[in-house]
Amino acid sequence: MKIYRFLSEDDTSAFCHKVSEALSKGWELHGSPTYAFDNANGVMRCGQAVTKEIDTPYTPDMKLGAQ
Repeated sequence: MKIYRFLSEDDTSAFCHKVSEALSKGWELHGSPTYAFDNANGVMRCGQAVTKEIDTPYTPDMKLGAQ
């Protein structure tokens, strides 16, 4: 079973740390990162999709980050 997450954060080192933590837990990059201006908050934001193979069946109430 493959699960999917989309990580996003302001364009700071916090985003890199969030992605690095996911990779260290077995998540894999899926596609290219995104980068856009968040007009409401006046900051640049980054995003990256990640996927992971798991042994348990998916349920909508599972906490994806805990997998």
